Amino acid sequence: MNHKGSCHCGKIRFEVNGDFDSVMECNCSHCSRKGYLLWFLPKTEFSLQVEEDSLATYTFNTHNIKHQFCANCGCAPFGFGEHGGMEVAAINVRCLEDIDLGSIKKESIDGRSL
Repeated sequence: MNHKGSCHCGKIRFEVNGDFDSVMECNCSHCSRKGYLLWFLPKTEFSLQVEEDSLATYTFNTHNIKHQFCANCGCAPFGFGEHGGMEVAAINVRCLEDIDLGSIKKESIDGRSL
């Protein structure tokens, strides 16, 4: 399934191709403060619909995930990283269109301990 997403102001727009049954809800200092609900998929299934100069990048701790956010509104709809030798996109499903957040199964991850 193709999903469309964006930041709050719409300067960052993207599409992802795939389906998810659950999302990751991490309790690390960054994810918990931002309220991320993350879906990881191969980066090849991600398509940015705008120029990259609209993006700013934030990394922390091990710097494995490059959290991308809008330089205008500050919304952080996705990030990029590597897992098992494969490039992945970490999609904040809160930024996808037409998603019923109440129906999504959330898997708790203890990121504070990593």
